[in-house]
Amino acid sequence: MPSISFGSDNHSGAHPLILQAIEKANIGYWHGYGEEDYTEKVQKKVASLFGKNASALFVITGTGANVLALQSLVKSYEAILCAETAHINMHEAGAVQKITQARLLVFPTPDGKLTPKMLKPHLDLMTDQHMSQPRVISISQPTEYGTVYTLKELKELADFAHSHNLFLQVDGARLANAAVSLNCSLEEMTSGCSVDVVSLGGTKNGCLFGEAVIFINQPEAAKTAVYYRKQMTQLLSKMRYLTLQMEAYITDELWRKNAAHSNLMAQLLRDKLAAIPQIKITQPVQSNFVFVILPPEIIPVLQERYYFYLWNEPLNEVRLLCSWDTTEEMLDEFVRDLKSLI
Repeated sequence: MPSISFGSDNHSGAHPLILQAIEKANIGYWHGYGEEDYTEKVQKKVASLFGKNASALFVITGTGANVLALQSLVKSYEAILCAETAHINMHEAGAVQKITQARLLVFPTPDGKLTPKMLKPHLDLMTDQHMSQPRVISISQPTEYGTVYTLKELKELADFAHSHNLFLQVDGARLANAAVSLNCSLEEMTSGCSVDVVSLGGTKNGCLFGEAVIFINQPEAAKTAVYYRKQMTQLLSKMRYLTLQMEAYITDELWRKNAAHSNLMAQLLRDKLAAIPQIKITQPVQSNFVFVILPPEIIPVLQERYYFYLWNEPLNEVRLLCSWDTTEEMLDEFVRDLKSLI
């Protein structure tokens, strides 16, 4: 891999404060599987960021977080409504379908967002015993295009879901970036908008690994999720390494500081690229993503020096992602080489 990557925020290492937490976890003997008191205390601290009626469980991966959240809400004959670009549809190897046995009903969308207007006609048709029954609306916040649902849009979607006896689940692998973009608290964006289940991602925002699944006003789902977590191999035996990361992650809002930096780098990159007339920015830069159309002949040459993904090959659209450790010097170097190639 080239020394500079805009391919994914997964490509970055762990924040120094996270590494210090792991060193702390490496001292002495601890009970396994989170059965010491410390994990329960930290889970409560994390849950408190989402409101008084929230509870949390720690899992190892983002896919695990999505599957656990959805399994706690659906039965095998039910359906999960999501955007066509959703991570659960495109990049999780069918994990949701395999484990929950529920159907994914996908919707094409130009910006990654679902709306009540988009969903309602399909719900009206899915009423008889021959069809998978809709049960959950699953969204990503931010979306896979880096766009961010506003608080109004979240509340409207949640109210729509509940009026049709559905749940609203949020894939929050980059939830911190969305909170920074909206300049709001995690509680305002979730409990305040009547979200039912949400994940708080750590892996993409400075943690070595680890996510939290948050259940809001869903005590029964939270209770069964404990057992589903074990079945899904998401119960870490040496849980202390995850617990202490999560404690460091929420202390002094490290999650927010890291996300604020990656968002800022994306905005700076957008501004630098917008000044080049031969390229076109295709999506609003609302989190840490920048989508841009490049001249096709320069893409493979540029990829020899920088790692990034060709998102839409027919359009020559690439995805550039900034991380907690992206620097402005990296952006300047990338833009300088881009201009030189053009």
